[in-house]
Amino acid sequence: HVVQERIAQGERNPLKRPYRRFLAKQLRDHELAVLERIDGVAAISSSDLAHFRAQHAELPMCTIPFGVDIEAYPLQPWPDGAPTCFHLGSMDWLPNEDGIRWLLDEVWPRAIAERPGLRLELAGNQMPQDLLEAEIPGVRIRGRVPDARQFMEEGQIMVVPLLSAGGMRVKIVEGMALGKAVLSTTIGAEGIEAEDGRQMILADGPEAFAKALVRTHDDPAGTRAIGEAARQLIAERYDDRRIVADLIAFFEQLMGK
Repeated sequence: HVVQERIAQGERNPLKRPYRRFLAKQLRDHELAVLERIDGVAAISSSDLAHFRAQHAELPMCTIPFGVDIEAYPLQPWPDGAPTCFHLGSMDWLPNEDGIRWLLDEVWPRAIAERPGLRLELAGNQMPQDLLEAEIPGVRIRGRVPDARQFMEEGQIMVVPLLSAGGMRVKIVEGMALGKAVLSTTIGAEGIEAEDGRQMILADGPEAFAKALVRTHDDPAGTRAIGEAARQLIAERYDDRRIVADLIAFFEQLMGK
């Protein structure tokens, strides 16, 4: 329900806002009912864990984040010159569409005015027709791509302009595992224990996000180092082997072993 609450807060249409709030309340009531019938909670992020603990503190709980097999994600080489920014996400999920429109309308014009050499690649299922037809300097907008992994491998900076979300973004973990530098809003990066400026770049608001885009363009070596540190973080904390071991330990706790 946290996602729906955030969507409701950002809803610009006053006719839709009450409906969004109604959905959030329905989901919250359902979550509370489910908590009464289960033996434990394995939350995907620390923020989700805090939410559930506030609702039902006596239940056994732990955090089990999304993970990857790091060996299946080889570090990708960076090209000479300025890196390319990219975003990959299904546009039939409202937070993705809202975030991309915010990026294109409020952030990108500021950034491209300062650095005309900036490049941005956008792809995802259900891309709105008006975006596919848009002509924006430095931006290439595609719909569904035949190979999502290849699309991610070809870019260097993953942008995550989410304004409303919850849980954890799977694509961020995959991008970091490939050595991509991630530029995200604070909300977009929730669930990933990365340090701003070391393993990830965080920026909120149009001006800050635009300045961060400019910095990645001006300092490709530093941006690449953030991507390499991101991969190391995934290898240490988000590898499948560690996560599976933690999950088994939690199950054993629930069974009283």
